[in-house]
Order: sequence, then structure tokens, then C-alpha cells
Amino acid sequence: MKKILLAFIGLGLFVSSFGQGEYKKRPSFGIHFILNDFNTAQSIRSRGLANTVNSKVWHRTNAMTAGMALSYLQGLNNNLDFAGSLSGSFLKYPNAKTISPEPLLLLEGTATLNLKLLSDKYILNPFLTAGIGGSKFGGYYGAFIPLGIGAQVKVVDEVYIMLNSQYRVPVTENASYHFYHSLGVVAPLFKKKEPAPVVIPIPVVEPPKDRDGDGIIDSLDRCPDVAGLASLQGCPDRDGDGITDAEDKCPDVPGLARYQGCPIPDTDKDGINDEVDKCPTVPGVARYQGCPIPDTDGDGVNDEEDKCINEKGPASNYGCPVISEEIIKRVNLAAKNVFFATASDKLLKQSNKRLDDVVTILNENPSFKVQIDGHTDSQGKDEYNLDLSNRRAASVKAYLASKGIAESRLSSTGYGETKPVADNTKAVGRAQNRRVEMTLSNY
Repeated sequence: MKKILLAFIGLGLFVSSFGQGEYKKRPSFGIHFILNDFNTAQSIRSRGLANTVNSKVWHRTNAMTAGMALSYLQGLNNNLDFAGSLSGSFLKYPNAKTISPEPLLLLEGTATLNLKLLSDKYILNPFLTAGIGGSKFGGYYGAFIPLGIGAQVKVVDEVYIMLNSQYRVPVTENASYHFYHSLGVVAPLFKKKEPAPVVIPIPVVEPPKDRDGDGIIDSLDRCPDVAGLASLQGCPDRDGDGITDAEDKCPDVPGLARYQGCPIPDTDKDGINDEVDKCPTVPGVARYQGCPIPDTDGDGVNDEEDKCINEKGPASNYGCPVISEEIIKRVNLAAKNVFFATASDKLLKQSNKRLDDVVTILNENPSFKVQIDGHTDSQGKDEYNLDLSNRRAASVKAYLASKGIAESRLSSTGYGETKPVADNTKAVGRAQNRRVEMTLSNY
């Protein structure tokens, strides 16, 4: 085995003598996933290579032990790389002298030479590898010879995917025959040094005169005695609006040439300049292009707050007309004369007359809407009372809808016993609390 190793090294040195150094690998660092296979190696030694291959157990990864490795690579020439690696994995080392009942950390370090078939300029490059190695398992140290094959695949310039399989032959009794497989990525540790640029001496030429020191020679400077800007032929522009101070009527405020260097005016001071302000003499808001918020019906409530923009009304009623007291009284009277069967949401016929009056009011006033609220006394369970009040309010709503009133104008809610208007401990108070309320609105 030592003769094979020496022959491999000699072959590598012979090949290296023909390298041109053009594609020599720079110092690089790698990280690898590894698999240690002791079972196949032991099978080859005990059963022979042919029997091991025929048994189809040599490639079972579930019998291998995974680990990680770090590596250092440096090209010696085009076809020969030095590689150093340190790997670690937890396993039960299959050596009678060092076997343990629990997995322990196996550390292995190698120093090898990779003899490449091609130079690093090629994408796929097979290689042979051989060298020396050492191991530590628990308190035992051993030595071995790694022999193997591999391939490097160039991903981008100087970055490689490395595949390697080694047969590790023990030199000392504390080491053991095994296969070592690895897959990893290798890249340079440091950036490539670029050659220093060649400095060509420049002949000294006397610079042209620039009296104001603004970097614009006097022969091209319209304002040679005042520092200025190249874009303005050497003249100054304090407000940076592109108009020289000499031509700018507002030299300290950025403006436009069509206003002789002054900003666009805002006559009504509403923050919207006159060029986009449709009402330049009356303060307004941007969403109405500088005009005030409109008031279509002229009732003093602007359209954004007016819920009846085509009918005049006070701000207290959101710009809608105030409903007359007479109509409100009629609706309240109808509400007081709504009756139901005991513990039921069934409307009694004596309620119809007053509810029909509400239908009349709604037909005569198409903008009116009505909110119907149901209430109960405190007798019985809260959940039952809430449900009963909901159903009673809904019954009134259904009656009005049955008379042709659109449901979009009607809404109903039940409050149960939560909003009493009288004392629930007395019969007269409970009677007052069992009620329906109707509220008109025209918005």
C-alpha cells in the first residue's frame, strides 16, 4: 500500500512538471456533507469484493453514518492540488479495541494530493486522490491512508462542487477499514489580487485663469468675478431654480422662468396655486380644485356634511328638513297603540288602525325612514326577553312592508329589558316597559 502511495505522489510530481500555472487553484475553503461506510469495507474484507457487490448492500446509505467536514485546497500547478480536511461524525466505531456502547465523535484529518485529469478551466474535472490521515475516537488515536477518486464541477469562476469517494486503509490497529464519501462546495478564501494600474506621468500644463475660483475658466464665464454654476455659464443662482440671480426677481425663493424666477402665485392663499385653482380668488380645498366645498341647496350645510343636498335643512338635522311635530306625535301615538298577544309576537288587530296611519305618513313622505325598537319588562330570562323584543319589532316591520313600504326604509331592533322607562318592580311600570318605539328620520 505504501508503494502505491509513493507511486501516486511520483506520478503527481511528474505531471506537475508540465503545468503552466495559468489555472492553478488559489487558496480555497470548503464545507462538505460526508457519509462513513464501515459495513461495506468489512464485507469486502470478509466476503470478497464480488460477493459484496452481488449482495447489493454496499450502496445502502441507511447503513452509513453522516457527518460534516471542512477542507482547505490550494493548487500546486494546473493538474495537482493539495487538500487538507477535518471531518467529524458520531458513530460506534467498528473496531474491537475501541468499540463503545454509545456513539462517540470520530474526528479524522487528512492531507492529500488531488491529481486532476484536466486543468481548472474545465467545467467537469475528474481526479485521483491519495495521502495520509489520522483519527481520534474517544481516547484512541490512529493513522490511515486515504485512496480515492473524485470530480470537481465548476459552478462559477473559482467556485466548485466537489465529489469524492475514498477507501481508507488503516496503518495502526486503532484505525479501521472504511469508505468515506463527501459532497461539498469550495470557494477561494480571499479576493484575487488585481495588478496595480500602470501610472503614466502627465505633463504639467499651466491651468487657464479662473478669477472667481468656480471651476469655469474666465474665457467661458459670464460672471468671471462671482462664483457660479457651470450650467449657468459661471453665474450664481442662490435659490437653485435654474435662473441666474441677475435675472431672478425672487432670488431667494425657487420659482419659474414664466414668473421671472418667482413661485406660482396663490391669490386666495388656500395653498393651491393659481395655475390649478379653479377658484383663484376664493379659498377652497384641493379635492374641489381650489374651490369651496359646494352647498347645492344653499342651506349653509356643505354637501359633504349634508345628507339631503337637494333639500334645505338645518345643520342640527344634517341639512335635511325638520320633521314636523304633528307627524312625530302621530307616529308616537301609533307606537303606543301597538299590541301583541301575551308572550307572543303576534300583532293584535287593534294595532292596525294606528299602524295604517304610519303607512300613510311614509307614503306621503318618500324620504322618510322609520326605526322600530322593541322592549320588554324584566320578567323571565334575559335571552327570552331579547328574542321576544326582536320578534315583536320585526312583526311591526313586516306589517308596514306588507302595506307596500319598501324594506330599505324600515329597520327593526330588539333591546329586551335593557332600556326600561319605568320601575320593573311594579305592574304599572312593567306595562310601560313592554313597548314598541318608532323613530322617523329623513336621511
